[in-house]
Amino acid sequence: MERSGILCGGAWCIDRNISINHWPPEETVSTMLSERHHGGCPGHNMSVGLKKLGAPFPVSAIGLIGEDANGDQLIKICDDHGIERSALVKRADVSTSFTFVMNAKDTGKRTFFYSPGSHAAQIPDDFDFSRSTARIVHLGLPGIHEKLDAPWQGEASGWVAVLKKARAVGLKANIELVSVEPEKIRAAGLPLLPYLDTLIINDYEAGALANIETVSNGMTDASACRKAAEILMERSNVSLAAIHFPQGGIVLKRNGEIAEHTSVNIPKSEVVGSNGAGDAFAAGILFGHHESWPIQQSLKLAHASAATSMRHESTTGSIENWQECLRLANAWGWRG
Repeated sequence: MERSGILCGGAWCIDRNISINHWPPEETVSTMLSERHHGGCPGHNMSVGLKKLGAPFPVSAIGLIGEDANGDQLIKICDDHGIERSALVKRADVSTSFTFVMNAKDTGKRTFFYSPGSHAAQIPDDFDFSRSTARIVHLGLPGIHEKLDAPWQGEASGWVAVLKKARAVGLKANIELVSVEPEKIRAAGLPLLPYLDTLIINDYEAGALANIETVSNGMTDASACRKAAEILMERSNVSLAAIHFPQGGIVLKRNGEIAEHTSVNIPKSEVVGSNGAGDAFAAGILFGHHESWPIQQSLKLAHASAATSMRHESTTGSIENWQECLRLANAWGWRG
C-alpha cells in the first residue's frame, strides 16, 4: 500500500479565547474585551492548518472527545474543512477538553488554563491505526495526559505504546511537546525519541530535551538551538529536527543538510495573538516534508504560516494557502 497524507490527533480541545487588556498581578483586575470559542490542541491545529495551507494530500483526524457541545463543534470543524474523522471518537463518559486562552492585548502574549477532560481518559487502546492510509501521524501532547504519560503494560509510557502501534502499521511519527517544566519535558519526551521520524519543537523545549540552556533572560541563543538540534539528532532516530524561536528557526536532516532562516517581520499592527503560531510553524514543516520540498523552502513556509496565523485570536483563523503565506511574508519582509 502506498501511503499518503497526515493523520492528526492525540489531543483535540476547544479554546475559549478571551482577550484581556493586560495580564494582571494577583489580586488585581483586568478587563475582558471579548470571548470566542475555537478549536485547539495539536490534532485540530495541525489538521486545519494543513487544510488552510492547501494540502494536496489527505488530512485526517484521530482522538477522543466527549458527546457534548464542545465535541460537536470539533466535529463540525472537521466537516467544514474536509478532514476525514472516522477515528475521532465521541464518548458519553468523558467531557471534551477545553482551555481558557487569555490573550493580553498590550503584549500579544497568551496564558493557558487547561481542563484535561477527555485527554485524561485516553489510553493506547484509543488509537486504532489499522485503517489509516496516511504516511505521517502527528500527535500531542505528552506531559499533560494522565494515563498516556504513565507506564503502560511494560512500556515506559502510554505514548511509547502508541508510537510503537503507529510504527507497526507503517506510519512515520511526529509529536508535539508542551512547554512545561524542563524536568517534565525530559521525562515525557526522551523515551519517545527512538520512535519518531521528525521532531518539531521550540527553543525552550529543545533546551529542556537536550539539557542545555537555549533561552536566557527571555532571549534565544540561536547557536545553542543548533547545538540542541545536533544533540537530539545523536540521541534519536529522527530523519529531520526543526527548532523555532521568535527570531528564526533551524532544520537539520540526518543526511547532514542544514537550513537556517530568520522569521517574518510581521508588522505589530497585524498581530492579534500568538496562540497556535508554533502549530502553524509545524504545519509548514510537515507540509513541505510530506511533499519532499527542500528544507530551506519548508522552513520559509513554516515561518510564513506562523506569521499569518498571528493575525487572529484563534490558532488557525487567519492562515492562508501556502502561496499567499509566502507572498505576505515577502511583502512584510524577513528579520535581519
